[in-house]
Amino acid sequence: MPVIREIQLGKNGVTENFINSLKNQFNNCNNVRISVLRNCCRDKKELEEITKKILSELGEKYTARIIGFTIVLRKWRRERG
Repeated sequence: MPVIREIQLGKNGVTENFINSLKNQFNNCNNVRISVLRNCCRDKKELEEITKKILSELGEKYTARIIGFTIVLRKWRRERG
């Protein structure tokens, strides 16, 4: 069974420290679940923009899926194309 790490995204939003902590989590596992708190975003469109920003910061090896106010990120071995 794959290990899934959990991180919370709060009112500071997507910062350099947040991206660095995500990259550190991906050193140990392939899946990370980000719980987006209500004070970070209010609607689904804003959540989609946050997801796009995270993916652009991480690179091509990652994909995301939005479930409610949770973003599930997955790291692939090769770049997705």
